[in-house]
Amino acid sequence: MGIMGFKQIAMAAGLALTGLGAGLGSVAAHAAPTPQVANAPAPAPQGAAAPAGVSNTAPTTAAATPPAAPASPLLAVDGAPGALPEAGIGQPTNGLFGLQPQVTRNGEFAHWMHNAILFPVITIISLFVLALLIWVMIRYRASRNPIPSKTSHNTAIEIIWTLLPVAILVLIALPSIGLLQAQFKPAPAGAVTLKAIGNQWYWTYQYPDNGGFEVTANMLKEKSEVTAGQRFRTDADGPRLLAADNRIVLPVGVPIRLITTANDVIHSWAVPAFWIKLDAIPGRLNETSFTIDRPGLYFGQCSELCGARHAYMPIAVEAVPPAQFAAWVRAKGGTMPGSKAPSSAVIPQPGAPGSAAEKAATDATDAATGPTENATVAAPTAPQGATNNPATGNAGQ
Repeated sequence: MGIMGFKQIAMAAGLALTGLGAGLGSVAAHAAPTPQVANAPAPAPQGAAAPAGVSNTAPTTAAATPPAAPASPLLAVDGAPGALPEAGIGQPTNGLFGLQPQVTRNGEFAHWMHNAILFPVITIISLFVLALLIWVMIRYRASRNPIPSKTSHNTAIEIIWTLLPVAILVLIALPSIGLLQAQFKPAPAGAVTLKAIGNQWYWTYQYPDNGGFEVTANMLKEKSEVTAGQRFRTDADGPRLLAADNRIVLPVGVPIRLITTANDVIHSWAVPAFWIKLDAIPGRLNETSFTIDRPGLYFGQCSELCGARHAYMPIAVEAVPPAQFAAWVRAKGGTMPGSKAPSSAVIPQPGAPGSAAEKAATDATDAATGPTENATVAAPTAPQGATNNPATGNAGQ
């Protein structure tokens, strides 16, 4: 009984420390530098501070679509509509105990389940076990019981402490299974597809349904960490270590189909306000879906230990109305799909039959050696030229 009580107390303490850590790990106060002019020319992207000889700046790829002119009103902050961070929404908050406010249906349900089921159950069990321990220490201490009891078995108590935890776990499992199923529900037709690719140490994003244009996001450094002329983080960009030079823009009220993968090691795309944490694994595509219910600016980080610069892979997502999202896509050189949206199609895993990589490898082989013939089909018999009879035996040798 004492061991079980210790475990429950440890679980409650861990939960409390987790909530406090989320609040205490928020942004420290910084002097706000002079805001940048919205239509000022955007400098080249830059990466997080790195050791000497190591570059964290995302390379410019040939497939990347050139951004619109810096003076475009659609590009107030490096390609994103110029929204300002809102205190307490979409980012860590100093002194906050608990989860961030949720802006997706799954997140709202998970938040309710945490506050209404999990936390009360853990608290009640921990207090009950603590009370039992205190009662045992006082009631059965050596000074009060010089001759200890030899009782070693109580059937009723053993049945209760076996069946009661089982009943509690079953009651918790019912909503948990529903939430787990909802988190991996496939996106419906017409969803906006966002492909997030993890790199050491920055994120690359693609919009396959909108012309396939590409956006690269690096962490913004502090003013003291950059040289003259380089862009640095301001309060308008977001909190320290979470502001990115390029925000990802997604529409509000439209299902989002998130696909993650990686180019080097395992990363994890996580935005707490969306209740999303999806691993990005090299050579594999992971998928989930969500719908953002509230416009705003939301921040996240890579949540998988991916190397020395793991802490410097922020995620900045700006949720805007669909019309504003369409204008942003066109400003980026992309297109809006018609009524027949391609997002309902199944994207095969890399290397699987029907995948782009498998088809490209097959085409390259055919180009080099010719098409592969089916060895299970017998080759047609060619007749001899003189007699027009089928060749048999050693004819023609």
